[in-house]
Amino acid sequence: MFEFQQYLGFLLFLTILTIGFWLMIFLVGFVQYWLGGAIIELIKEKRNKNKEA
Repeated sequence: MFEFQQYLGFLLFLTILTIGFWLMIFLVGFVQYWLGGAIIELIKEKRNKNKEA
């Protein structure tokens, strides 16, 4: 079975893996939100330019 040091190493590995997973999920969601907003603003600016011209 595991010794205490191996058990702590395994827990540390699981903690880092879990933090990395949730950070990746957060960043993917944030980047999609950011790009979507930027694209919508770009479309709005082009529409306003076409209406003015």
